[in-house]
Amino acid sequence: MTEKTFQIVSESGLHARPATALVQAATRFSSEITLEYNGKKVNLKSIMGVMSLAVGKGATIKITAEGQDESEAIAKIEEVMKSQGLGA
Repeated sequence: MTEKTFQIVSESGLHARPATALVQAATRFSSEITLEYNGKKVNLKSIMGVMSLAVGKGATIKITAEGQDESEAIAKIEEVMKSQGLGA
């Protein structure tokens, strides 16, 4: 299992456009990838799940990947987080 924690820095939080980019990145991998926020976990491959968390600016989220391509998945998600200006 590989995991990474991010602090959301975007003024809009994790809104539709960047959430879609994260989901699209996650679906490329066979690993199970989850997003955890405020004690709730959702499948990062589900846009409805991600949007249901209503992650705002300043939030701390944890992304966890488990599977044969977990390291690559976390690296790609980190790249998307930075390129979309979401978090560090």
